[in-house]
Amino acid sequence: MASGFAALRARAEKRKGGAAALAALLPEAADNAALATIPDDRILAGMTRRIFCAGFVWRVIEQKWPGFEAAFLGFSPQRLVFEPDEFWEKLASDERIVRYGAKIAAVRENALFVSRIAKERGSFGRLLADWPADDEIGLLNFLSRYGARLGGMTGQYFLRFIGWDTFILSRDVLAALREAGVPLSEKATSKRDLAAAQAAFNAWAKETGLSRGQLSRVCAMSAGDNYDAQILRERMHSED
Repeated sequence: MASGFAALRARAEKRKGGAAALAALLPEAADNAALATIPDDRILAGMTRRIFCAGFVWRVIEQKWPGFEAAFLGFSPQRLVFEPDEFWEKLASDERIVRYGAKIAAVRENALFVSRIAKERGSFGRLLADWPADDEIGLLNFLSRYGARLGGMTGQYFLRFIGWDTFILSRDVLAALREAGVPLSEKATSKRDLAAAQAAFNAWAKETGLSRGQLSRVCAMSAGDNYDAQILRERMHSED
């Protein structure tokens, strides 16, 4: 896998104009420990943002986001968990947000989820900060199992945007992993596939000193469409 990543990085450098140009396009390494200070309302807001963006035009959600903040009471879990059914029913016709019943219901479920973890750990951010950096797949499984609509890519993007050191298993990243010799099935969604991807990123992190988010970005830039630097900068905090 070591030589496999070296080849990926060499191709990414060639596509982007050299080693320095590639390095300039990499995100800063995420500091997982810093997540301990994130308030629970920002955690719930982050979950909600990614849930509503899934399968939707992201800029529409961004434009309406102030309305989301107001409609969901600033995403305070302590307030939302005590809101009656009528509160949630009214949101289904609230024009300040995207009126999607199942996703609105997920906010209610995730308010309970965040509150429960906060009671157990002091804050949800503390759980994220303490989760082993080499076990993203375990964390994603935890979010999917106990949270609402946090599986798959939604969970990955939630972690990326909240600041956890995250690799994103996008189409281009999966193509790069396969080229590097990581054994993945066609859909790359089985436990074996996910474990293989995790092992690759862990090995490359140890080998290169790059964060897993940076490694993911290199993989993405080694495959697929070769976007110019300006577009990549605009997408720096978006998908791989």
